[in-house]
Amino acid sequence: MQRCLKWVKHLPEMGVEPTVITVDPAVAAYPVLDPSLEADVPAGVRVLRTSTIEPFGAYQKLTNRPIPHGGFANEGRPSLAQRVARFVRGNLFLPDPRRGWNRFVLRQVDELLEAGERFDAVLTSSPPHSTQLIGLELKRRYGLRWLADMRDPWTDIYYNQALHRTALARRIDARYERQVLEAADVVITTSSDTRRLLLGKASGLPTNKFVVLPNGYDEADFRQPSAPPTDQLLITYVGTITGQYHVQPFLEEVAACAQRHPDVPLRLQFVGRVGKEVERQIAQAGLQERTDLLEFVPHDQAVGYLLRSTALLLAIPDVPHNLGILPGKLFEYMAANKPIICIGPTGSDAAHILDEAHAGMAFGYDDRRDMQEHLKQLVASWQQNPNLDLPAFSHSRYSRRALTQRLAGLIRG
Repeated sequence: MQRCLKWVKHLPEMGVEPTVITVDPAVAAYPVLDPSLEADVPAGVRVLRTSTIEPFGAYQKLTNRPIPHGGFANEGRPSLAQRVARFVRGNLFLPDPRRGWNRFVLRQVDELLEAGERFDAVLTSSPPHSTQLIGLELKRRYGLRWLADMRDPWTDIYYNQALHRTALARRIDARYERQVLEAADVVITTSSDTRRLLLGKASGLPTNKFVVLPNGYDEADFRQPSAPPTDQLLITYVGTITGQYHVQPFLEEVAACAQRHPDVPLRLQFVGRVGKEVERQIAQAGLQERTDLLEFVPHDQAVGYLLRSTALLLAIPDVPHNLGILPGKLFEYMAANKPIICIGPTGSDAAHILDEAHAGMAFGYDDRRDMQEHLKQLVASWQQNPNLDLPAFSHSRYSRRALTQRLAGLIRG
């Protein structure tokens, strides 16, 4: 969501006037909301809100569970009702349960064009990948220049494996994906690996229409001063983390480091949604007394937690096709100028960016020896000076403004 939000914030500066079509909050169903981010929408930008039809209310009644993250896939061990819900979602709602919104968007666009308005381009961003079918239909109806922003893989997205899809459902979804990739004028991805993955989905796809436009950071979000604690070595993780992130080896190495250095107040802090499995791993490692678990907070407060940390923990889920996962938090971590500890697959795009920017170290999920050595060095540096902030962040190509400038060029063609 922040990717599109920041584009809308900066596009008017680039001479591009966006009209936003989104869901009416009175009927929207999402696991987390952050109304504070509305302040980033410029006063002159028109935002049109439509109705929608979604199955999430029925899901909540059926399972007595909150609206799920990640397509029903990250809820721990599913109950019978949840397994049924996953099967229904994976086979009857293609590409996804958000498709009920499409008819309302198409009706809204029809009304705008019938009223005589003209648009130079349409931009659709996903997931949910059903949003791309809106762009596909608008391309067919009106021939508008169409940019399809693919923040994640489509048929290869990690949670599809938990949806019990039949062969027929997989074929239908793959056909939707192929139609979008073939019809879009520009396909935008967040990483080189995702670009490579999508290029392999159909023969004859022109490589020059597939463009990598990563996530980034907004300079305006980092006007607060950095204030690392002097009384503790605090490693912070911000966002959602579940058992799929495979951080247990790292947690155990942190516990071992704390035992080796009882005089160092080493602490962990998780800000956001922490899965039950990760909570168990923290307890099993003996880190409960050294760990703070904080609920979801608005974005500006989350940035404050980054700036009041010694180092930052980044984790990439241990799922198929994860080399190209570039979380938006990676660039905000870098903007905070704290040393980053990244746990993920060897050779990932995230690891390459960290190495290029000299912003931290990346470790494979089970690289215990390297983790141990790095934590040892971190402690030694902290004992010399508790402020481990890195040199001023100067990688302006990852700023939201610079990235939006590139997007404006793509819109103009």
